Amino acid sequence: MNSETVVTVLCGLAILVGVAGTVIPVLPGSILIGASLLAWAIWGGAGTAGWVVLAVGLPLVLAGMVASAVLTGRKLREHRIPNRSVLIGLAAGVAGMFIIPLVGLFVGFATGLLLSEFHRTRSIGTATSTSWAALKATGLGILVEFGLACLAASTWVIGLWVSLAT
Repeated sequence: MNSETVVTVLCGLAILVGVAGTVIPVLPGSILIGASLLAWAIWGGAGTAGWVVLAVGLPLVLAGMVASAVLTGRKLREHRIPNRSVLIGLAAGVAGMFIIPLVGLFVGFATGLLLSEFHRTRSIGTATSTSWAALKATGLGILVEFGLACLAASTWVIGLWVSLAT
């Protein structure tokens, strides 16, 4: 097994982890995909195919990151949800991962967000509606970033096929 094969396998695994990381916030996401595309272009031995994959895949990754941040931020500002509530939700989500396997991140995030919003608004109805809006905004951002990360990963797979065929 030569070094180019090792780089290709490691980049493929890193891209897979990166795609999962767009959905599971604890894992590295889009940044890992972009770095893997760059590493494969430089050291993967794919030649021109590697650079074409980087030229197509990197803008997809960047667009996913930007779209996720913009869509989520815009919706949170629309509903006047402070960053503090989201940060408390994230902290509760991380704690939830250790308490409830598999779904603890999502349950913890939703619970922490709801409790923080209840503390802020002093109304369970308002806290529920703002928390639901924040969850939908976060979900939309994750969905867009995941979709574009999958497109970037698909670009790498196609580039891999092309480089192996030549």
